[in-house]
Amino acid sequence: MTRTVLTLLCLVAAAGCRAVPYEPQKATRRYPSELDQGSVAQVQVIPGPHSIRLVNATATSYGTFDLWLNQRYMSKVDALPSGRTVEVPLDTFWDVRGEGPFQGGWFRYYQPTPIVLVQAQMDDKSPLIGFVCTLPEVVRER
Repeated sequence: MTRTVLTLLCLVAAAGCRAVPYEPQKATRRYPSELDQGSVAQVQVIPGPHSIRLVNATATSYGTFDLWLNQRYMSKVDALPSGRTVEVPLDTFWDVRGEGPFQGGWFRYYQPTPIVLVQAQMDDKSPLIGFVCTLPEVVRER
């Protein structure tokens, strides 16, 4: 009896603790590896614990595009006007399996996903546009 109750409690605890952000209904398409990166725009990407900030210091405005993190996670961005900053929450990025990047914070299971490669995909055929990633403030202060 005790063994059955203990086993049941372990199963319930394991099922209730999900370390990986996983929502299969939010799965996106795969990364377009057949497209090359054609250029790098001077758009700075500043990662934070729960979002990334895109700082467009160029004279170019970008309409709706897909933003790719680390050639895995994708989120739709409505617009990135020239001279403006746009905040994109990390919980809007998903991969082909419906998994999301690990965020920062006190109650996390893993280290936050390092954001090392950020690219914009304007359409299905155009080359990708690279953005410039910066270190998070916490790392720069060390």
